Amino acid sequence: MFGVSRMRNAASKTHSVEAIAGNVRPRSTISETSSTLIERHNAAVQKISATVKQFYDRKEKFRIFHGSTNSTRPSTLRGNRVVDISSLSHVLKIDVDKRTALVEPNVPMDRLVEAALGHGLVPPVVMEFPGITVGGGYAGTSGESSSFKHGFFDRTIIQVEMVLASGDVVTCSDNERPDLFHGAAGAVGTLGVTTLVELKLQKAKRFVETMYQPVSSVSEAVEVIKKATEDESNDYVDGIIFSKNLGAVITGRLTDHVAHNLPVQHFSAARDPWFYLHVKDKIEKGPGPIKEVIPLAEYLFRYDRGGFWVGASAFKYFGVPFNRFTRWFLDDFLHTRMMYTALHASGHSKRYVVQDLALPYATAEEFMAYTDESFGIYPLWLCPLRESPAPSMHPHILPSTKVQETPRPMLNIGLWGQGPSRHQDCVQLNINLEHKLRELGGMKWLYAHTYYPEEEFWQMHDRDWYDALRHKYDATSLPNVYEKVRVDLEAERKAARSSTKTRLLDRWPFSGLYGLKKAIESGTYHAARNSTWKAKRGSYSPSEGNST
Repeated sequence: MFGVSRMRNAASKTHSVEAIAGNVRPRSTISETSSTLIERHNAAVQKISATVKQFYDRKEKFRIFHGSTNSTRPSTLRGNRVVDISSLSHVLKIDVDKRTALVEPNVPMDRLVEAALGHGLVPPVVMEFPGITVGGGYAGTSGESSSFKHGFFDRTIIQVEMVLASGDVVTCSDNERPDLFHGAAGAVGTLGVTTLVELKLQKAKRFVETMYQPVSSVSEAVEVIKKATEDESNDYVDGIIFSKNLGAVITGRLTDHVAHNLPVQHFSAARDPWFYLHVKDKIEKGPGPIKEVIPLAEYLFRYDRGGFWVGASAFKYFGVPFNRFTRWFLDDFLHTRMMYTALHASGHSKRYVVQDLALPYATAEEFMAYTDESFGIYPLWLCPLRESPAPSMHPHILPSTKVQETPRPMLNIGLWGQGPSRHQDCVQLNINLEHKLRELGGMKWLYAHTYYPEEEFWQMHDRDWYDALRHKYDATSLPNVYEKVRVDLEAERKAARSSTKTRLLDRWPFSGLYGLKKAIESGTYHAARNSTWKAKRGSYSPSEGNST
């Protein structure tokens, strides 16, 4: 355990992470000695705690600056009422014997995977975008292709260190403040500031033996995915719907061996195919399931280049041909870190439909028929999930229940694509989507634009439970979930009328060029260039899996 036996004010007393790391010396260090990193962490948390307490004493609400985001909501950071935790970005310890990792909240997935793989381990749930952080995975909702087996990312977390809105530093877990531990998961940072996470790891294998099962209808895709999740030998399951009549269900099994005659496929280099295009090419070329082997980290981050398929719209926007050469030439700009930076800077998120939507299997087909008619957006991503125990801020099947039930299976549908050119038409389309989703017993993820009226929003979430947590842990000085995720349409209209820059960014090609400029200035392309998780190229010995 983190070793904190009571709440305390870190402004006057440092919260000791040495108790978190324990007395066992790690088998190897992560760039610096653990003790140095722990001392630095303690000092940073003490400073954060003191800053938070000042806001609390003045009864001022504040927001948290992490240094990066994978949300598509407009940024609301203004003025000086911000707590900066961007320095908390280190892996403090990998415990090989316990198979755990001790990490700060701003550690991104690729750095976590690199650290864990160095010890022959890997997180059970890894978000497909390398830049998504551990803290974002806990405070937000992160369901990936292994979540049908392990649940959302936060279900793999053992315990969390948090600075409450009062400035007190506490530990929460299944055994210590379990209500806060589970309540803060998916609550988008509205119950406290996460400063440290201990999470589970599992034994890593070198490859994922991947199979692409062609399907000829949405109903077939839903049925095949459901059956695939019932097969205990599958470690990963997801699907891509290319049209009403073409799709692929993708299953993966961890292995250390390359079976005879199976090709080894990579997706990280500029010359490699984008994953979704590769899958489409494979299922169109031949009947029946297609198998190949993908190095583990290449599989985990297979959707990074092109951001699933959203990156293709940038070619259309700028009038650039979309082909293998242009994708190779522009590769630096087509990783998700760069794309998110450009998306926020350009303001294009207001004209895109970017929604993840969790539904019961029974209504998923009807919902996709609705999106086909109303949006015409393809491809769609299908990801099987498992509910978190109620109550929870995570998406769950409606109507909500306050009874602790066995988690029910759900199907997430990723709907990502260009919306109408007129902003008000795009807004109305999103509002209609929210109504249809609720009608069919589904819920959306809160990283995206949210238009629900407040009363309707809280009809889907247990406000009594959530407000009780906020009062118990002195979080009422923080913005609540609805305040953080709702789109303030009136404020957007006023900003558009009063700002020359905003009006300019509504015009082609200025918005795209400005987004491109800010993405280049961010330098985030270096993160992809310098990644060490990329598998070595070469021949692989069948049955052995050795590269030469």
